[in-house]
Amino acid sequence: MFSKNKNKKLIDLESHELLETAQKRIKQKKRLFSHVVVFLIGSVFLVLVNKILNYGNTYDWSIWLITFWAFLLTIHAFNVSITQKIMGKDWERSQREKLVAKQKERINELQKEIETDFPISQINKKD
Repeated sequence: MFSKNKNKKLIDLESHELLETAQKRIKQKKRLFSHVVVFLIGSVFLVLVNKILNYGNTYDWSIWLITFWAFLLTIHAFNVSITQKIMGKDWERSQREKLVAKQKERINELQKEIETDFPISQINKKD
């Protein structure tokens, strides 16, 4: 009877984590899409300001600005599509487990050093 409730809670926790991860990914993709839309509208605006209004008509500055912005957009898309897939929850979990294992190993080494330098039998011994 109790084991069924525990399994249900475990499943609920797992489904909750999956839901949170899915919501996070949706939010990232939504921000990327809005970045693309703002980039397109902003690029048209920059070209209009540079060409039609003849603001700085001796130098074609809008192309350089759009190129830089496209580079930033590419980095954003790379981060959302590739980096987040590679370094997701599983990667974080494995890194956390590695660090905890290293810390436990270091604690064990320190305890062994203390025990060899100050044996318990001599500490409890009265002079």
